[in-house]
Amino acid sequence: MKAFVLDRYGKKETLRAAEVPEPELREDDVLIEVHATAVNLLDVKLRNGEFKLILPYRTPLILGHDVAGVVVRVGPRVRQFKVGDEVYARPDDFRIGTFAERIAVKEDSVAIKPKNITMEEAASIPLVGLTAWQALVERAKLKAGQKVFIQAGSGGVGTFAIQLAKHLGATVATTTSAGNTALVKSLGADVIVDYKKDHFEEQLSDCDVVLNSQDGKTLSKSLGVLKPGGHLISISGPPDPQFARDIKANWLVQQVMRAISFGVRWQAQHLRVGYSFLFMKASGSQLRQITPLIESGAIRPVIDKVFPFDATNEALAYVESGRAKGKVVIKLR
Repeated sequence: MKAFVLDRYGKKETLRAAEVPEPELREDDVLIEVHATAVNLLDVKLRNGEFKLILPYRTPLILGHDVAGVVVRVGPRVRQFKVGDEVYARPDDFRIGTFAERIAVKEDSVAIKPKNITMEEAASIPLVGLTAWQALVERAKLKAGQKVFIQAGSGGVGTFAIQLAKHLGATVATTTSAGNTALVKSLGADVIVDYKKDHFEEQLSDCDVVLNSQDGKTLSKSLGVLKPGGHLISISGPPDPQFARDIKANWLVQQVMRAISFGVRWQAQHLRVGYSFLFMKASGSQLRQITPLIESGAIRPVIDKVFPFDATNEALAYVESGRAKGKVVIKLR
């Protein structure tokens, strides 16, 4: 089958179009014919080698964390899916590889695709949808009436998280440029800060939750907009000791994570707020909870561009440029 392969880590590396063996199907796997996939900043960071401490992948490697397609085979232990089902998924870590014509995904990580959207729209959802769900619902337990600050509202995670937070009844503040104000307002943002001319830390206060996706300087300022007892969840780092324990990291890696997160944990403690790092995980059951929100129209996919499969490297470069509004999708069929 055709795939795009990363031969070595590096910021200037490109993916190589290649013929690769068919995926190995385990007993509890479904084999998905990929109709569409999406590019995430995570793919860029993996290519650059930024996550080698957390995800020590060996090259050559097929990137890609989102898939929408059709089931073409099932393992003998699979009970929830059959050949011909239209599905979507975020494959598990160490089993990624959606920049390919087919991928084997664990049954528990797959869900039936929402009926009211296209394959391209479905492919845009799993990683960002699960990230927002695990941050706002699972970790923050966001409630109606609370105030949440979601950074980079026009990005992939931001566009989904704003809609999810509004569905939960929260007041939503976000940052974006003036050109994207109408977009984030249409998604439900109540307070919009133009990061090019205003400082959010001067505009916002008394937030219950912050979803941080930016750099360390922004993270530090964001801790200050929380009310005492509030919680900042960061999807961009630094990893904290609890995360190191969760992934069963070895002693040395645990000490590294403890050291690199010391400053932000100390600041959070000083401000009497919480800090935690979130690295989202695959979950078919959570996707099944997201599906009715999409089918009811409470959440709509936001897609910037759709690239053909042959232009996978161009799609990766476009995401890396930081100009995308919502998600960048690759169409295979």
